[in-house]
Amino acid sequence: MNKDISVNNAIKRGQLMVNLPVFIVLFGFPSLSWYLSYQNIIPEWGILVASGCGFLFSWLIWSYMITKWRIWAFENVRNVHELKKRAVEAKLIWSDNHIFEKTEIRTKNEKIKLKKIQEKFALEDVYKEDYSVPPITKIYYSKFDYSIQLIIAIVVIYLGSYINFNGNIEVKNLVLGTIIILIGVYSGFLGYKKASYKEPIITINDKGISSRNIGFKNWSEIKNEEVITEGSGKSEKTYLFYWYDNNEYEQIDIDELNISHRKLENLLRTYRIRFNKKTM
Repeated sequence: MNKDISVNNAIKRGQLMVNLPVFIVLFGFPSLSWYLSYQNIIPEWGILVASGCGFLFSWLIWSYMITKWRIWAFENVRNVHELKKRAVEAKLIWSDNHIFEKTEIRTKNEKIKLKKIQEKFALEDVYKEDYSVPPITKIYYSKFDYSIQLIIAIVVIYLGSYINFNGNIEVKNLVLGTIIILIGVYSGFLGYKKASYKEPIITINDKGISSRNIGFKNWSEIKNEEVITEGSGKSEKTYLFYWYDNNEYEQIDIDELNISHRKLENLLRTYRIRFNKKTM
């Protein structure tokens, strides 16, 4: 068993091995059929048929290839818990007991291998301290995000004003323009509020986590800290989540903060390792 393969490399291979061919077939079939229809080689209804075939064949490719990748990845990666979480986030596999998980094509021999792999989940993931992480990390609102929000607000207010005062003043234009202006003002207010907030939203070190909402909590009070992603597409949200004081929890939206999903995960692991070293 090769334990040197990282989670990142396993995910990258999965995207090339599974998601890339799925994407090519899913969008390639309708694109080719559209071109052939445009050239009058096939009738227009052929586009609909090709789209259906593209979806069917792409699903078959995923169902077959995901089992191959799953076996290779979970056999060769040490931290299987992280790998499983990352694979779900990367849309490589479905969460446990999802109805679509049952569409994976598995031979008898592959089922035996996957059952054997389950034994690895009895072991906890192992991480090393990242010595490049500073003694303390303070996380703020993203300057880029609130700057863009302020710019958009200005553009929206200008658009609303243009509708209100350009040409003939009509009631419907006044109503529409006023609504647009109010939306712009509200958006600008939120952006300004974030820009003027100078205190860190989250502070993390080897003692614990401090958040704007609940203050400081020592690592001994915190458990199951993780970065989670919910939803998909435009509704996707990423949170820092952890339990504290046994039955309370904190959930902080990090999408508007100046830190990435992966970097925050690394910080949580490193500071937890440093705390554990101090208490040994």
